[in-house]
Amino acid sequence: MAGERSGEDTVSEYLDQNPQLTQWVDTFRGYCESNKQWLARREFILRNVEAFPTVVPGVASSGVDRLLSLSMVWANRVFLGCSYPQSVMDKIKEMGDGIVVQDAPDGRMMKDEGMGKGKRSAPAELDADSCAKRTKCSPNEVESRPVAKTSTRPVTQKLGPPPQAPAEHQPFFNRLYKTVAWKLVSAGGFGPNLDHFEILRSCVESCKQTLTCVFVPLKDIAGLPAGRTQKEGHVCEIRCQTVFLGTGYGRDEAAARAMASKEALKVFQGRKVTVKICRRRYKGKDVDDLMLMDEQPRTQGFPPALSYPFQDEQLEDGSS
Repeated sequence: MAGERSGEDTVSEYLDQNPQLTQWVDTFRGYCESNKQWLARREFILRNVEAFPTVVPGVASSGVDRLLSLSMVWANRVFLGCSYPQSVMDKIKEMGDGIVVQDAPDGRMMKDEGMGKGKRSAPAELDADSCAKRTKCSPNEVESRPVAKTSTRPVTQKLGPPPQAPAEHQPFFNRLYKTVAWKLVSAGGFGPNLDHFEILRSCVESCKQTLTCVFVPLKDIAGLPAGRTQKEGHVCEIRCQTVFLGTGYGRDEAAARAMASKEALKVFQGRKVTVKICRRRYKGKDVDDLMLMDEQPRTQGFPPALSYPFQDEQLEDGSS
């Protein structure tokens, strides 16, 4: 694949010569990848496929999983500025050497890391904080930092997140959406046999955020249907930086957390996620809450909230 032509032209010629690869490699494109991102990652995959002898087009294998994972890490580094352990950074530097990404975000070409080495000038260092290792999962997640309080907020403002909260948190959940999508691809797709909590946790932590899990015994939850006989077990609510991701029930806390994680990951199965302010119940009252949503219409209301992170903040404002 050497030569003076662009990487895209070289890849196109290679696929013309190997038509059996075209349909196979295109199955790895993520829903959220732009043409530029996919063409770059596709070139990375095809440049390195021969280095994995166990990779056979159309056949699942550990080699395919490894190659896809490295391609995602490389793309995260190029387009999002993510940071990884030095051994991983060295590996993707070697594998990505010679790939040129025209007009990378903020003009970043990472010449110092071998991404298009010698083809463009190297800009300032990437902000490693934008996506280093730490834990988000669903359309409506909030930025890792709590929304700042301002002295101009009126004391009479109703309980809930400020109107600008969805817009402030959406960029983080867009990154989380991509991370989850690629993680599920490498895991063989969404299914009942996955460790849903571990997948969600690792994706959130890779975006430098953490999950918050709240557990409540089922018997302590008010408002359950009168005819319900099942009173044992726990209910878990998962949030990321105040954004609600999912609720689940189980016989114990671990089972409830697993079910809540599964429900949260379902949100990421669409073409995008969106952070929205929605009305739901909390301790018998209707409140505004930050929710991560997919594009599917809802046929029923939201489960009642088990926690409300905006309560203490606004009570403090009201008393000042």
